[in-house]
Amino acid sequence: MYQSHRDVLGERLWTLLRALAPERVRPARSVLLRQGDPGTHVIVLSEGSALVTLTGPGGERALLSVRGAGELLGELAVLDAQPRSASVIAAEACRVHLVPAPDFSRFVERHGLLDPLLRHAIARIREGEAVRLELATACVPVRLANALGRLARAAPAGRGGLVVRLTQTELSQMIGASRNAVGAAIKPWRERGLLETEPGGGLLIHDIGAIEVQARGTG
Repeated sequence: MYQSHRDVLGERLWTLLRALAPERVRPARSVLLRQGDPGTHVIVLSEGSALVTLTGPGGERALLSVRGAGELLGELAVLDAQPRSASVIAAEACRVHLVPAPDFSRFVERHGLLDPLLRHAIARIREGEAVRLELATACVPVRLANALGRLARAAPAGRGGLVVRLTQTELSQMIGASRNAVGAAIKPWRERGLLETEPGGGLLIHDIGAIEVQARGTG
């Protein structure tokens, strides 16, 4: 069963943690955390969704996971005092609290949260390994549908569907495919009315379940 950090901490501690720093707004596509940077703070994601990406030595990017409201971002770099192992990019406008590392460490110690947070991190690492295997072995429609599915589960849908504010070029980088291959995968879904392409870039998804089913039929 999927658990967010908010589930792990519980409502009372989650509220106390958010109160340690003022709420800020970060626009879509902004870099929230950068791979290799020191762990100077932890981000409490109150609203919105974010992409966790890994950049390889040649500059290639892979999408490891999608995180939604109720998640902590960058907590591992603070807990183990190591550089950040991945970057985090806002998939849409996000409301966040930037809790300084010393404040977060004291909070964890005061409330005995180290063990549950580490267990949660291990589960997330296993999830990331499954995603990397998928990127290495699955066809482009399956990789794209699964990435869109992770976005859909992390972000609440609007009245017209889920808006993914990433261009096809950005999506291709995230799943390790060419832009043409992403466009070819999207075309039949658009023709069936399962999604629309937005004029300014991005996608409006109407039926992610049907997209995932159709993608598996092509794999």
